[in-house]
Amino acid sequence: MDEKKKKLGFNIIKSDPTDGHKGYGKGALSLDNVSPVIIDVNEGTAEIDVGAMHARSVVEKGIKFLKTKEEVPNGKPYWLVWVTIDRKPEGPYYAGATACYMTVDREIRRGYKSLPEHVNRMDKSLKRHIIVDDMDAKSKQVLADFLRGHNEVLWNNSNDELKKGLLAE
Repeated sequence: MDEKKKKLGFNIIKSDPTDGHKGYGKGALSLDNVSPVIIDVNEGTAEIDVGAMHARSVVEKGIKFLKTKEEVPNGKPYWLVWVTIDRKPEGPYYAGATACYMTVDREIRRGYKSLPEHVNRMDKSLKRHIIVDDMDAKSKQVLADFLRGHNEVLWNNSNDELKKGLLAE
């Protein structure tokens, strides 16, 4: 795997392009502050893969996605988590985190994911929602450790809803 890809971090919060002008685009959602984190359930690993923004992550490349889990019985499980960063008076924080399930069977080059769910969950993350209830306990812990390890300040500034959602037993 290319070393440069491993070092990618979360998208940086940019200044609001609509600051100072109340015209077109005011209040529009920006993808600048959202990053896709892919969790390999079996390996217990998490990494940012910006290719997932366009369904072109390392995991998704070369895979034809089908509409039902049953069509991919030997699929390896993954979570794609849309993580949104925002800023509040205390500083930047993880504002949104929404998880989407998918499976991939490299051998047959097929996978399962619900594209509408992936799009809707990205939108929910951008709107500062926390949706991690579907995740298994191990994957929640992997995500919590990853987010804390990536930037403890962001983690500490985050709302209790995120921490409870990921650390509740």
